[in-house]
Amino acid sequence: MDLKDSVALVTGGNRGIGEAFVRAFLGAGAARVYVACRDPKNAQHLVDEAPDKVVAVELDVTRPEQIAGAAARCQDVSILVNNAGQFSMQTLLKAPDLTAARMEMEVNYFGPLAMCRAFAPVLARHPQSAIANVLSAGGIVAVPGMGGYSPSKFAGRAMSTCLRAELAPQNTSVTALIVGSVDTRMASHVEGFKESPDTIAAVALKAIRQGADEVDTDFMAVDVRANLARDPKGFEMMMRRSLSGERVTTGRKAP
Repeated sequence: MDLKDSVALVTGGNRGIGEAFVRAFLGAGAARVYVACRDPKNAQHLVDEAPDKVVAVELDVTRPEQIAGAAARCQDVSILVNNAGQFSMQTLLKAPDLTAARMEMEVNYFGPLAMCRAFAPVLARHPQSAIANVLSAGGIVAVPGMGGYSPSKFAGRAMSTCLRAELAPQNTSVTALIVGSVDTRMASHVEGFKESPDTIAAVALKAIRQGADEVDTDFMAVDVRANLARDPKGFEMMMRRSLSGERVTTGRKAP
């Protein structure tokens, strides 16, 4: 898919990986980029950078009326990036109740699903269109210390596969982006090497151009998949260390 003159909408686009996506689309020649976030004021710095191309849109992916409003307003979207995410740093059993797990599933699974349902007719208007779902290495290997987050990303990965089949007749590609450790506010508690959001966005745009089904975006994601393939049970046991808050390493160092 040619990104020049495309129109993208990025959820959670005001900071971190989402902000990197916005700048990457502009660099690739996109005609317009909608920065979707809960408070449009938080995207003003991006609007100021390219006022003729960047549009801030109020959007909380857990609110159906705002999703419907965004789809009605942004009728020219050809690329949808589901980037907004929630990580509550709770385990499944030690959390006081199911609130954190439910919210992670709402933001990381039901929100993107609702976005895809709302924007599928919009995307169908283009000869080629794309959806990119920002997932996690915690969506290919279960991380007990990530409580509801890891299961929600597993669900997002399965959703990507199902939607890919449903949207194939209208020539809308669906790319699952497997992301490891990235230097963002969400990962501020993580020690060790963290990839730049700009790198994630660059890899993601390449995947969108190619219509790739699933792409590991960084060193950690590649390493997790390799270790999982090499010794699934051994890697499962290693992941148990996340319950104690211990940083899990795979025996290799990032370049």
